[in-house]
Amino acid sequence: MLDKVEKKPRPFSPYGVELSSRLLLGTAQYPSPQVLADAVKSSGAGIVTVSLRREQARGKAGERFMELIQQMGARVLPNTAGCRTPKEAITTAQMARELFDTNWIKLEVIANDDTLQPDLFGLVEAAGVLARDGFQVFPYTTEDLGAAERLLTAGCEILMPWGAPIGTGRGLANPYALRTMRNYFPDVPLVVDAGIGAPSHAAQAMEIGYDACLLNTAVAKAADPVRMAAAFAAAIDAGRTAYEAGLMEMRDMASPSTPVAGTPFFDLRRS
Repeated sequence: MLDKVEKKPRPFSPYGVELSSRLLLGTAQYPSPQVLADAVKSSGAGIVTVSLRREQARGKAGERFMELIQQMGARVLPNTAGCRTPKEAITTAQMARELFDTNWIKLEVIANDDTLQPDLFGLVEAAGVLARDGFQVFPYTTEDLGAAERLLTAGCEILMPWGAPIGTGRGLANPYALRTMRNYFPDVPLVVDAGIGAPSHAAQAMEIGYDACLLNTAVAKAADPVRMAAAFAAAIDAGRTAYEAGLMEMRDMASPSTPVAGTPFFDLRRS
């Protein structure tokens, strides 16, 4: 049955690494390195993502940025952002492993420049190659169940479907499909990746039963990134707690919170 999932407390443990936070935070577009560091601290994020291609392009500034990231205490998840082909993504992942000394990789293979939608065919191909090479792959994908099954068969142990196109801040564009994925893969860690624009969006994802949220622009471009990071952390905790507590079912008709049976009525016209 796809509509029944056991709602029990479960740690967020990608590839067997238990994390105290269900928030993954990107590190791009912050107004300064200090604001980034303060936002990561305020969020309590257990994982920060880093684009290897972007930091390489920054030269010596990129080297200082890498040092800052390593001082934050969060686990680094390099990503293959901007890669358009499996070969390009695989090469970038191999470089990231050498630089960061980690087998973790967030795998992105982009199909379309306007929507930044994942290339599902290239994604599955690259995931298989990287998994056989010892990588622990975090694939940026869509809600497509067929692609999800192929990614798991290729060796992925976690799935990261988008909520909406990267950077749009539109929230969960297709909550029905995301809920179906959650119900279809009850034991697979699922992370909503991309499109989250407000803490309420993150809370909604967690209430559906997702294990974590990855976001960047919504914090980095806020008027106060540090406070916004704290707001997202609180929303994610609230959403997950609500899911585990068991949300009430929606009804088509009103249901009084105070029953009327046995309640005395008085005719005020005769008083």
